Amino acid sequence: MDIYAIGDLHLPGGGNKPMDVFGAHWEGHFDKICADWRARVRPGDMVLIPGDISWAMQMEEALPDLQAIGRLPGNKILLRGNHDYWWCGITRLRDMLPPGMYAVQNDAMRIEDTVFCGTRGWTLPGSGSPAEDEKIYSRELQRMEMSLERAQALGGKRLVVMCHYPPLGDGGAETRLSRLLRRYPVDDVVYGHLHGASLAGAATGTIDGIRYHCVSCDGLDFKLYQLPGEGVEAHPAAGSEAAL
Repeated sequence: MDIYAIGDLHLPGGGNKPMDVFGAHWEGHFDKICADWRARVRPGDMVLIPGDISWAMQMEEALPDLQAIGRLPGNKILLRGNHDYWWCGITRLRDMLPPGMYAVQNDAMRIEDTVFCGTRGWTLPGSGSPAEDEKIYSRELQRMEMSLERAQALGGKRLVVMCHYPPLGDGGAETRLSRLLRRYPVDDVVYGHLHGASLAGAATGTIDGIRYHCVSCDGLDFKLYQLPGEGVEAHPAAGSEAAL
């Protein structure tokens, strides 16, 4: 099983949401993603999508986007992003997903010898941050710990964590979340959220024994990122100049 990842698809959700307003390179972006996806992904492979999947506001509006992803090869694991307002209760969502598509929300699942877990995360609080940011960030830390505990109980030979928000500060600066991740046998962390100039500060590569992968689709030139196998160093993805 090869593992791929791509985040921040920003599909239209039944509305008129052209992404080229964020730059000409976004024109036809999902067609580019699909072409690369079909050329590389085999039926037994896994594709991770760490959030900002659809602009839809309701689950019914997001279904065409989810079905379009479901028709692509391989299995898929979804995680909620900050723009996924359509994401309903996890049980209802899982009941509505196409075959071969799964959703992770503060929990874990094992496929073959790999365990996948995660939670959305939040903006890193700093001096002058609103109290609400600190509250949400602390809650997401608790959810991540719960997810990691469940993952550890499932065993497996490889542990891949998904989060939407960056788990590290600019340039790989340590955070409370990264310290939490080091307490568990985490091999890889996949995240997105960053676009434009902010991609320059994305933490990628091996840091404190964990491989970090920023997989925002525009930073990948709308191609899937393949996670390296065990013992293979991760490499930074290319950045993008358009802001989102």
